[in-house]
Amino acid sequence: MNILATTPPLNVYQHMALDETLVRERAGKVTLRFYNWTPGPALTFGYAQFVREVRAQVQAQHFAGEICRRPTGGGVVYHIDDLTFSLIFSSTDKPTEIYKNLHGAIQAALTLSGLSAQLFDKKLPASAYAPSQHQQASACFTNPVENDLMQANGQKMLGGAIRRFGQTVLYQGSLQAPNARQNPAYKQAIINAVRSFLDVNLKIGPLTTPTLAMAKQLAVTQYNTPAWMEKF
Repeated sequence: MNILATTPPLNVYQHMALDETLVRERAGKVTLRFYNWTPGPALTFGYAQFVREVRAQVQAQHFAGEICRRPTGGGVVYHIDDLTFSLIFSSTDKPTEIYKNLHGAIQAALTLSGLSAQLFDKKLPASAYAPSQHQQASACFTNPVENDLMQANGQKMLGGAIRRFGQTVLYQGSLQAPNARQNPAYKQAIINAVRSFLDVNLKIGPLTTPTLAMAKQLAVTQYNTPAWMEKF
């Protein structure tokens, strides 16, 4: 069954662990999940980023929230009032094609909802996608890349990161705009976009107690450990 998953509030380590748990439990099925955050800011950074560079940026920004390495790529993302979500599905397409087509579907759905968003169509060199820029951690919402979504004022609105587990794809996205978490139009646009992009129906439902328990255990044994945080 393809589901629109609901969860109780989770911290950053539990969110990362839950996405990985769902990848392994629901391979072959579609799962769209909007994060329900515990109070307070959080930060995630890309799987291949250097933790020393991330910590330097955190200190420079005087950021005091929890931080965690993602299982997906990309750069530093601050989760303060963004609409954060993950999408798990099967595909043999290249990640660049998935990114382009999914973001195109979201852009179209936002436009139909009366919300302005434009695809960033500037082609960049491969170095622009590197996890480190001039010995500093790349920041997702400072440095847009091709097929990110942009606001009318030129600020990045939507970015995401992808990882393959065989034919199962994990996409983790962050939509950053005024009142993104509070405005239901943003969430509905993403739901509509996923339905169109994958040609599926989604049934709203809570995740099972064993699934949540497994994710919380993985958060303790992996995501909130020095071995994971200091992997690179």
